[in-house]
Amino acid sequence: MLKKVENILMILGHSAGVGDLLRASASWRALKNAYPDAHLHLLFMTKDPGYVSERLISHHHLLSSFHTIDKRIRNLQDWKRMLREFSQVVERIKPDLIIDFEPHGLKSSVLCLYARIRWGIPTVGVDEFPLRGLFYQIRAPSSRKVLKTEDYTDRFFVVLKALGIERRGIPIELEETEEAVAFRKNLRKRLGIEESTPLIGLNIGCGTPDALWKRPPIPLLRKLMEKIQRAMKGHLLLTGASFEKDINEEFLKGYPLPATDMAGLTDILELPGLIRSCQLFVSTDSGPYHMSVALRVPTLAIFVKPFPSSYHHHPWVRIGVLQREEDIPQLLEKAMELLKFSQKEL
Repeated sequence: MLKKVENILMILGHSAGVGDLLRASASWRALKNAYPDAHLHLLFMTKDPGYVSERLISHHHLLSSFHTIDKRIRNLQDWKRMLREFSQVVERIKPDLIIDFEPHGLKSSVLCLYARIRWGIPTVGVDEFPLRGLFYQIRAPSSRKVLKTEDYTDRFFVVLKALGIERRGIPIELEETEEAVAFRKNLRKRLGIEESTPLIGLNIGCGTPDALWKRPPIPLLRKLMEKIQRAMKGHLLLTGASFEKDINEEFLKGYPLPATDMAGLTDILELPGLIRSCQLFVSTDSGPYHMSVALRVPTLAIFVKPFPSSYHHHPWVRIGVLQREEDIPQLLEKAMELLKFSQKEL
């Protein structure tokens, strides 16, 4: 392990989704544990600059700064622009160490080599395929050799093996922003819900075209949530982006219990406050699911088929598949198991 590291620049270049970025936070915690006095800085290389997740991650409590670079390369000018923007970040934060979390990206490899040659900054990367290790001063073995699980979060620990850092069960994490705390404190008054009434969150989500297949059958989901809500004697809050309001309205047609559709009514910085207000949060495989897990809110994740790479394995999380009516009793049982965590500090 390196000594006297004050600033670490981490490079990520995968999907801009909230969940994908949050999955990396466990590795940030591991780094912070290993270098408690170091400041962590994140450089996100993205094809979707300005994506909503950037606002949330830029406020993450483990990061001292957050930067983005458009990684779309169409010509030589784009390469020059990327190197110029990278140089501005490096000169601003003056890193003692650069870690490339991406095992396959040529662009991040080139940036690490550039930093090593121009500023003499030690770089760490994954020797994923022949000759890639030449771009880095410190090399981790290929993920094909060291990655033992399907857990997506574990992928961010491959490069950290070069520094002797292991995950050892570290969960992803998120803290409420000031906006989230203010939203949570005003939520019950705003909706006219008594303090004694449990709040149950539901995120159907998955509203983008590539994620629609992740939504369980709405009639079955409606039956499940009715059983959970009757057992808890609570009030249901449906979350979602503004473009997911239609699916929430479909769910609520004929729904017999008290419920409020909050789709489009929470800013991304306020959403953690809504989730944190809930005694139980139920979600499909989407950003709010990972946010709920990171906030350590009792979370029931519902899938339409087994999908181990998206699972979180922690006491405050239960995973289930909803395809048939016969799946409802088991999911209800899992939800009831989670309620014991509502009275405990996780």
